[in-house]
Amino acid sequence: MNKFIPSNFNPPQILETDEFHLRMLTVNDVVKDYDAVMTSVDHLKGVFGPNSSWPEYLSFEQDLIDLGWHQKEFQKRSSFAYTMMNLDESQCLGCVYVLLSDNKEYDAMVILWVRKSELSNGLDEKLFATVQNWISKEWRFKNVAYPGRTIAWDKFLN
Repeated sequence: MNKFIPSNFNPPQILETDEFHLRMLTVNDVVKDYDAVMTSVDHLKGVFGPNSSWPEYLSFEQDLIDLGWHQKEFQKRSSFAYTMMNLDESQCLGCVYVLLSDNKEYDAMVILWVRKSELSNGLDEKLFATVQNWISKEWRFKNVAYPGRTIAWDKFLN
């Protein structure tokens, strides 16, 4: 039995908005994902916590491996990584990760990021609001943490 999500729950496959959509991150996204990450390295430091060095020194090959890992975890239903693409799929705009929480007070944690070039048009705020609504309506979690956003990383990790 999966301890993260119930066996009778089908995680959403896609989220559509008038500006972007979210869908499962796969190895086929590596070129666009790598571009989004590499053009945003300084902006993304710390997105996975204060002790994370990602994406510093991320190679194309390592990104491909990471995407394969995320794809397999999605298939196994142990975590869910979504790529955020513009509507014509020509550019990766960011990612959303729905994960089992490291903090026992929460049953899930959500981490998300938007490429640096999209910050000036408010896409980060739009994505965060959209994801919060989506998680509360479409997922079956009782208590979700958004570390680095609604709870400080140091408080979440303690």
